[in-house]
Amino acid sequence: MTWFLAMTFIFAIFLTPLSPGPSSSSAGLLLVANKGDQTLSLVDPDSGRQVATIVEGGVTGHEVVASPDGKKAFVPIYGNSGVGMPGTDGRTIDVIDLSGRKVIQTIDFGHGVRPHCAVFGPKDGLLYVTTELDRSVAVIDPRSLKIVGGVPTAQGESHMLAISSDGRKAYTANVGPGTVSVLDLAARKTLTVIPVAGHVQRISLSPDGHWAFTSDTEKPRLAVIDTAMNKVDRWITLPGTGYGAAPTPDGKWLLVAIPSTNEVVVVDLATMRVVRTIEVPPSPQEVLVRPDGIVAYVSCSASHQIAAIQINDLSVKPIEAGRGADGLAWAK
Repeated sequence: MTWFLAMTFIFAIFLTPLSPGPSSSSAGLLLVANKGDQTLSLVDPDSGRQVATIVEGGVTGHEVVASPDGKKAFVPIYGNSGVGMPGTDGRTIDVIDLSGRKVIQTIDFGHGVRPHCAVFGPKDGLLYVTTELDRSVAVIDPRSLKIVGGVPTAQGESHMLAISSDGRKAYTANVGPGTVSVLDLAARKTLTVIPVAGHVQRISLSPDGHWAFTSDTEKPRLAVIDTAMNKVDRWITLPGTGYGAAPTPDGKWLLVAIPSTNEVVVVDLATMRVVRTIEVPPSPQEVLVRPDGIVAYVSCSASHQIAAIQINDLSVKPIEAGRGADGLAWAK
């Protein structure tokens, strides 16, 4: 009887949902950057349908961000290659009117910079965009659409960007160097460069800003960086090499895309261990958790789909998007 009760308790824990997850209307719009089609998809998350596509003004947008008021989208035009590979060097950002569903303006850097990941500062409202070839993060006034400054990263291939919730610090994943740059956004300078691995991809922060996460793309492990000490604190073993990751708003879970196994894993941030594995369509790339914490969206580039994962029961519903679906953003 004791053994039976113990096993019952274990199975109950395994089957317990991640959170109660009350159902509610999303009151927002999911944006998807389709590298293969060179378009931006607008998806109604309630119906799970693509309601419009907008043709980009260049080749090719990998990432997208929505303005805080939900009226505009900004798509950096990176070029026709992968990071660190030969190809064209993008120099522009498309500014898209989401209600009018068209490109209304272009921000031009004046030379090739391979602009990639765009993030709005949570306090100053400025737009920060990685500019790999300049080894920096560009600072843009979203009202005037003028480039008003830059923050050096002191590293090449500064591909992805995350900003702390207080808006004071930013972190870039520097792919080829295998490092993370820590930036002071107010002083616009590099604070330090953290060695991580031979090659890294993507970066995300825990909601409290205490941890930064980046994937070692040569080994199946996720680096956990202590942002107070500015060093790798530990490694989380993954079932395959990781890629994009995002935490839930309550800080309990981190969802990590594993392209090599067509899975998304759930990391318990209290124990820093993988506790769940979710099958998704081929080649998951980026993870976006909706602000209400009810749904996580995962772009799956090989299937032209987005996997919509219900956080409460981890069920998956596919949403059709474009070829090479990659960057995701939420427009409220």
